[in-house]
Amino acid sequence: MKDNNLNDQPMRSQPDDGLGPTSDIGSRLRALYGAVQEEGVPDQLLDLLEKLDNAERLHSERSQQRGE
Repeated sequence: MKDNNLNDQPMRSQPDDGLGPTSDIGSRLRALYGAVQEEGVPDQLLDLLEKLDNAERLHSERSQQRGE
């Protein structure tokens, strides 16, 4: 009886579907992602993150004071 192990089967190349990293779509996605990376973080989001950090710090300090 022959063992049907996937490792014993020869590797088959997948057909080119035009969606690889060198395709036109891939190039456009890379350009879009690069543009998003270069955008700054809005001040409102930075303020919100700072408030969250302060709230977490305060919660942690209160928990330590209560011995939790």
